[in-house]
Formats: sequence, structure tokens, C-alpha cells
Amino acid sequence: MLALQRRYTLQLSSSGDFMQWHQATVLHQCLSQTAVMLSLKRKWTPRNAFDLCSHCLMCVPRNLQITKEHFALYQQEITPREKVHERCKNICTPKDTFDRTLLHTHDKSRTDLEQVPKIFMKPDFALEDSLTFNAVLPWSHFSTAGGKGNRDAASSKLLQEKLSHYLDIVEVNIAHQISLRSEAFFHAMTSQHELQDYLRKTSQAVKLLREKISKIDKVMCEGSLRVLRLSLTRNNCIKAYNKLKLMATVHQTQPTVQLLLSTSEFVGALDLIATTQEVLQQELQGIHSFRHLGSQLCELEKLIDKMMIAEFSTYARNDLNRPLEDDCQILEEERLVSLVFGLLKQRKLNFYEIYGDEMIITAKNIIKQCVVNTVSQIEEIDTEVVVKLADQMRMMNFPQWFDLLKNIFSKFTIFLKRIKATLNTIRSVVFLVLDKNQKTRDLEDTLEKNSAKDSTVDTEVAYLTHEGMFISDAFSEGDLLPVAADTTSQRNTSPNSEPCSSDSVSEPECTTDSSSSKEQTSSSVTPGGVEMMISDDMKLTDLELVRLANNIQELLYNASDICHDRSVKFLMARAKDGFLEKLNSNEFVALSRLMEGFILDTEQICGRKSMSLRGALQSQANRFVNRFHEERKTKLSLLLDNERWKQAEVPAEFQDLVDSVSDGRISLPEKKTAATEERKPAEFLIVEGQKYATVGTVLLLIRIILEYCQCVDNIPSITTDMLTRLSDLLKYFNSRSCQLVLGAGALQVVGLKTITTKNLALSSRCLQLIVHYIPIIRAHFEARLQPKQFSMLRHFDHITKDYHDHIAEISAKLVAIMDSLFDKLLSKYEVKAPVPSACFRNICKQMAKMHEAIYDLLPEEQTQMLFLRINASYKLHLKRQLAHLNVVNDGGPLNGLVTSDVAFYTGNLQALKGLNNLDLNMAEIWEQKR
Repeated sequence: MLALQRRYTLQLSSSGDFMQWHQATVLHQCLSQTAVMLSLKRKWTPRNAFDLCSHCLMCVPRNLQITKEHFALYQQEITPREKVHERCKNICTPKDTFDRTLLHTHDKSRTDLEQVPKIFMKPDFALEDSLTFNAVLPWSHFSTAGGKGNRDAASSKLLQEKLSHYLDIVEVNIAHQISLRSEAFFHAMTSQHELQDYLRKTSQAVKLLREKISKIDKVMCEGSLRVLRLSLTRNNCIKAYNKLKLMATVHQTQPTVQLLLSTSEFVGALDLIATTQEVLQQELQGIHSFRHLGSQLCELEKLIDKMMIAEFSTYARNDLNRPLEDDCQILEEERLVSLVFGLLKQRKLNFYEIYGDEMIITAKNIIKQCVVNTVSQIEEIDTEVVVKLADQMRMMNFPQWFDLLKNIFSKFTIFLKRIKATLNTIRSVVFLVLDKNQKTRDLEDTLEKNSAKDSTVDTEVAYLTHEGMFISDAFSEGDLLPVAADTTSQRNTSPNSEPCSSDSVSEPECTTDSSSSKEQTSSSVTPGGVEMMISDDMKLTDLELVRLANNIQELLYNASDICHDRSVKFLMARAKDGFLEKLNSNEFVALSRLMEGFILDTEQICGRKSMSLRGALQSQANRFVNRFHEERKTKLSLLLDNERWKQAEVPAEFQDLVDSVSDGRISLPEKKTAATEERKPAEFLIVEGQKYATVGTVLLLIRIILEYCQCVDNIPSITTDMLTRLSDLLKYFNSRSCQLVLGAGALQVVGLKTITTKNLALSSRCLQLIVHYIPIIRAHFEARLQPKQFSMLRHFDHITKDYHDHIAEISAKLVAIMDSLFDKLLSKYEVKAPVPSACFRNICKQMAKMHEAIYDLLPEEQTQMLFLRINASYKLHLKRQLAHLNVVNDGGPLNGLVTSDVAFYTGNLQALKGLNNLDLNMAEIWEQKR
């Protein structure tokens, strides 16, 4: 059946009769569906024929001109086929009728298929499965036992018919599906012979075309391609040659580095190592002979780090320990700049600590050397007996020790100037690198802006060169090598550039110096005039550089602190035996000025105050002030205890001292001149035209006060302490003089028989002299105090008030003396003849004595004021006595006697010198009539 079907189908296909073919189609539908399915497996599509020559068609030249003649053969072949096609269209059933029939048939087939159980449609349907087999063929239908054989046979037959029905439905649907696709199948079969003819002709055309191409290749392309191949071979040979030269250069890296290190060219050696490492990583990567060179260069770089640190330590030691002459030039500035640059390149940012350690050691050695040199020049010090330097130093007297300290300060000043010059050079290198970083960032920003503008052009060029080079470009590559060199070197400088390959990179790319691809250098000049090359591979951030510059500046401050600390230790070593506390004023002032000068010099050099030496000076100044004050206070106490409160002569030097103060110059004369010694002492001290009778203690007190003021001028740091001590001294003089005079303490201390009115008046005048100078002293201290310290000036206001109170108490004491005298004499007064009475004679006598005692001591105005107060006391006692005696102003005899006595008193009192114009107002002695 199957063979008959195949034979019949082939006969119909070869006949070419369309009607017979259509009738055969109806016949084939009646055949077994299985045979038809087998025949469909031999279905063949013509598309594969066209795929055979797809590659050949792509080889047609693109610039070929197509005309109608090219399609003439095609039209001849296709015209008969088109006619057959039109004839078939007329014979076939219209499309709409066919579609309706097809739709009806499709619906019927779907209904029939629904009768078939779903188990047969499962993709995993297999009778080998027992469950599936039992579901399709139940065992009960095949059992013959129990008298049920007839019923089981009927059931089996029914099952067989049911399965046959299902099979028929499936076969009908399969046949229906085959019939739907039969037209395309048999149409393909009819076109098979035409396709075979076309393929045969195509094969012949391809063969002919290949023969022509082979001839063209031999005649036109083979030579050109050979030239191109030779050109590429030549470029590769050049690359290989340059690579070998580069390998030879890299091979000489280690000897060259050793040579540079022998001349201390650390920066050059580091640059060479960095360049070689980059070449190894990029252009010579994978070279077997250089597999250990990278690690060797790393070890060599670590060795250079240690050598640079050791070299910098040696430089610092040599720079700081050279002779301290008045020469602040930098030692080997080029060497210093090279070392600093190399250390920065290797990120050794703590190198300044080495310099700081050397500064401490050198500062100690400076003091030690100065002491040794000074001791060796003093014959009184036996170095064999006294071994320790501290003990040898303590054996010096003040001038020797002072000269030693001055020498140390001068050495330290030169020492700090040298340190400042060296550190300034180091900071200048750091700032140059920082400036270079800033310029590099600005350049990168500019390049980024330019690259953004050129991005469109680069994209077009990349598109043209992505697929490969054109033939014309390959021939002209050798002519473009010099131009490509600049472009290639610029591309190699970018961080994203790739290593050159052996077959795609031109000659200049391989011969480019790796240093140019890694870094760019620029020339800079330090403040000292040293020119250096700064590369872009420092890899230091601005924050690190600024922090390093600040640390170097802080190192200069530390140098000042070191010098001050060593000076303080030197002072403390000398002050252990109380040597500094035993200095007199002139010596301590000289020491203070020397230390203040050194402090100001160091502040000017380093730009910051160091408090250690200033604190030590303040501490010694406080001790000096305490000793200074105690000495003066003790001296004043001894003077007061031995003062007999008699008017003293005023030497000419004291008068000159007072005159200088009046001229606004508070200072002590250095030496007595011969003219001063020849002048005789004066009776009074003339101060701004006024005469002051004074005692010797007050003259010395004035000198002591001026010593306090001059000490403040010499040592400004002790102004507040001196003000407090001077206030205490003035208070002490006031209280002690009050105890000795008003309190009559001089009777026991000095052995005076009595405190006379002259003693009291002289004491008052001395106090007035001190009060006169208090405003001058106040102004002197005020000019040397800070505004926030002006509150301390209130001490002078309190002292002035205390002195005025003391003066008033003395005046009251003088009045009280006369008051007791009046009370004693007038209480016994009787109004009787003779006139003047004895009482009034005694009163006038005592008044004359009082006047004689105080007139030369007190000014005339004070004398008048004092006698007015005495006169008031006299009138009060006389008025009381007259009231007791019932004597009134009635013009009687008693009144006349009293009037005569009063006139005698008035005449005697006004006859005294300076009291002639005194208004006594004696009418107040009488009771007023009511």
C-alpha cells in the first residue's frame, strides 16, 4: 500500500498535469492515514537551495550598475510559471467558500475529539504504566470465571468497538489536517525540478566567478597584500628592536641606582626605580628574565628610605653642631633640599622629629661647652679637685657667672637663627610641592573641559577605526609615524592607557619614555636660590602638606622652648645655694635686663612667646622683691627705732635727688660728684619752693621710695609686687611713727625724756613731705600698670587718707596740750589787780614757747590755723571761768580788769611772728545778753 502510494505520487508529480494531480489528491485522502503520514516525512523545502549561494551573493561588488538586461533571463524563466499559477487560481475553489467549509469541518472535528477520553491526550500516556493500563483496559472485561463468560465477552467486544471508534475519530482528524496542508505540499513537489535547474546554473555561475576572482587575486591583490604584510612585519621588527633596547636599559637600572646612591642622588635613584617599575608593569610585563627585578627594586627602595633617614640625621647633626659663630648660612642647601624632596616623595613625613631630637642634644652641649670654656679660663677653679661642672659653676662670682650666662644667650640666639633658616628652607620645599599640586589640579580641570568639547570628534574617529584599518591607511602608516608619535605619547600619559601589544602598536608607542607617561616635572626655585624639579607623583594631599608645614613651624617654637628650658635649668643650678637671692639691686637688674633681652630676641626670631624662662625670671623677681622689701623695711625699722625726732641737716645729694624728682625724673644718682661733696648741708629741704624741716629717717625713706620706683623701671614684671610692697612700707612708716611720737613710744625706745611740741610739729611736717610725693609715686606706677590693674592704685588713696588723719591727730595733739594748759591756769584765774595778772603772763609765755617751737617747722598758714584753734580753746576756757566768777560785760571794775588782761593777751599773741593779722575775735568770751 505504501509503495503503491509513493509510485503513484511520483508519476503524478512528473507528468505535470494539474487536473490529474487534483484528482489524485482526492484519491490520496481515501488512502490509509498512516501511509499519507509516512509520505509527508519525505517533505522537502526549496529554501535550502537558496542558502547554498548566500555567501556567493554577498561577494557581488557593491558598485555594480544594475540594468534591465540583467533581468531578461529571469523573465524568460518565470513567465511560463506565472501562467501555470494563474490557471491554478481559476480552477481552485473560491476562498470564501473554502473558508466556510473549512470552518464547519473544524467545528465538527472538535466535537468528535471531545468524545475521546482525556487520558489518551496526555503527553505522558504510556500503557507500560499499570495505572494507565487498568484505566484503559479494566481486568474485569477479561475474566471468564463464575459463569459470567458471555457477559464478559460482550463487554470485551464493546470495549474493542469503543476503542476502534476512538481510533477512527483520531484518524479522521489527522486526515483532515493533512488535507488542509496538501496544497502547499504538492505545490512544493511541482517546483522541485525548476529548483534543481536553478541550482545547477547557480553552481556553474559560482564556479566561473571563483575562477575570475582567483585570476584577479593573482594579478591585482597578491602583490599589494604582500606589501602590506611586509610593512606590518617591518613595524613588528621595529617594535621588537625597541623592546630589546628598553630591556637593555632596564637591565642597567640597578648599576645606575648604585651609582646615584654613591653620590647621594636619592631623588634621581627613586625616580629611576619608579620609572623602571612602571615599565615592568606596562611595557615589559610577562618578561621571564625580569620576574625578580620588581621585588629587588622594592627592596632597594626600602634601603633608600633608610639611607635618606640616616643621611638626614647626619645632616641635622652636622648643621646644629658646627661652630656657633655669627654666621646663619644654611649648610649645604642643595643637599638639604634634595633630602627633603626625597623624604616627601617616600611619604616619610615625620623626618622633622629627627631634627627636633638633635636640637635637644645640641642645646645641652652648648651649655656644657660654654661652662667648660669659661671654667678653663678661671685660675681659681681647680678642675681636678672639683670635677662636676655644676660645682665648678657655683664657684664663680657674679661677674664671671654673668659673663657665662651672656655667652650662653648669645650662642642660643645664633643657634635659633640657624634653626630658623634651615626650617624655613624645609617649609619652602613643602609649600612648593603644595603649589605644584594646586597647579596640577587646575591643569586637570582645564583638560577635562577641553576633553568634553572634543568628545564628539573622538567618537567619530573611534567609529571609523573600530573595525580595522583601511587599505590606504595601511599603506600610508609609515608616512604618518612622526605625527602619530605625539598623539600616542599623549595617550600613554593617561592613567587608563593599556600596555602596547606586539602587533597593533606603532614604533613611537613602544619607544615612549615611561617617565613621560607617568609624571610631568616642573622647575621651582627655593628662597635660597636652589632650583629643583618637582614631579607630579608626590601623592601627598594638601591636608598632609599643610599639616607638615605647621609641624615644622611648631618645631621652631619648640626650639625656642628648648633654649628657654635649658636656660632655666642653668639658672636653677646656680640658684641652689641662694646665690640669686643674695644679689644686690644693681646685679639683679643687670641679670633681669639680660634675660629680658634674650626673651625678646627669641620671640622676634621664633614669633611666639616662651613662658618657661619668663616664669623663672618672675619667680626670681618675686624672691628678689621679697628680699628687697624686707631689707628696706628692716632698715626703716632700725632708723625709726633710733630716730630722736630732731631736725636734721639736708645733704646736697638729697636736695639734688628731690630736685630731679621735681623735674619729672625719678632715678637715683649713680655716683656722688665732687661738686656735691663740697656743698654744705642745708637746714631745710626745698621742695617746689616750700621748706620742709625733716628728720634723717624721712630723707632715707625718700631715697628708699625712689629705689622702689627705679626697680620697677628696671624690672617691669614686678610692678604689681613692688606697688604692694611700697604700700606696705608707707603704711609701716605711718603706723610706726605714730606709735613713737603720738604714742610716746620713743620714750622707751630711744630714751627721750618727753615728747615735745617740736617733736610733734616735726613729725607732722615729715608726714606732709611724704604726702607730697604720694601722687608722684602713684602716677609713676600708673604709667607702668595694665589698665586692668588700675584698681591696685587705690592703695595710694588709702595711704593718703591715713597720712592726713595722722597729721590731723598731731594738730589735735598740739591743741590738746595748750587746752590742758588753759584749763589748769584759767581755773585759778581771779579778777583782781595787778594787771596783767600772773595767769595771763604765764599763758602768753606758753603761747610764745609754742610759737617758737613750731614756727620754723610748719608753714605760716598752718601756724595761723593752729593758733586759731588754740585761741578758740583759750576763749572757751576763759568764758567758762568768767561765767563761774559772775563777771559780765557791764563796764564795771571787774569788767575793766578782765578787759585789760585780754588786751595784754591779744597784744602778745599778735606780736608773734606771722600772727599779726590773726583775727582773734575776743568778744566771744562774754555771755550774750538775752
